[in-house]
Amino acid sequence: METAKNTTLVLGASLRSNRYSYYAIERLVAHDQPVVAIGLRAGTVAGIPIETTLMPFEGMDTVTLYLNPQRQRQYYDYIIGLKPRRVIFNPGTENLEFENKLRANGILADRACTLVLLSTNQY
Repeated sequence: METAKNTTLVLGASLRSNRYSYYAIERLVAHDQPVVAIGLRAGTVAGIPIETTLMPFEGMDTVTLYLNPQRQRQYYDYIIGLKPRRVIFNPGTENLEFENKLRANGILADRACTLVLLSTNQY
């Protein structure tokens, strides 16, 4: 599935309006950033459908993680296979094992907060 240039995948997307992944989708849309989302439950946030299966997205720029390190393991190969430019490890998702795998595959592993990056125009 071809995506727009500079697309961000929100992995661990939630339909719950008090979750940071929900805020991230809203803020990405508000900043006119192309965004796709994968979560446990199908639905829509800020007009963005949340997929429940691993979609073969192409042209991915950024993956922003909202999964704890233990839950990330099942997605290692999928994320590396997307060949994003970077993966953002939001607070609480830091994972040295996965960060090293990403770097070994030429992918930037960035410990940051998507919401802060957006609010300070550093995204």
